[in-house]
Amino acid sequence: MLIREVNDPRLKQIFITDVKIDRELAFAEIYVSAVEGASRSADVLAGLESASGFLRRELSARVEVRAFPRLRFHWDPTPENADHIEKILAGLRNKK
Repeated sequence: MLIREVNDPRLKQIFITDVKIDRELAFAEIYVSAVEGASRSADVLAGLESASGFLRRELSARVEVRAFPRLRFHWDPTPENADHIEKILAGLRNKK
């Protein structure tokens, strides 16, 4: 849906890493990251906040639930951290 239906250039090459929904279905915590890394985090989160009403409306039309949660977006540094650790380990392997 993000790729095909949201025409915001700030949301190109992003991916969702995790979604957590609270028990009351009040909030959906959505964790995102981008190919370029944290340098785009502010733009990506601003783009998602701008599109959140549209996304919520479209998702609520496609998913049958009693009450659809509000969407809250967060930057997930995990992919970048994993890449950093992998580079360190590769450097250690090359030193042997």
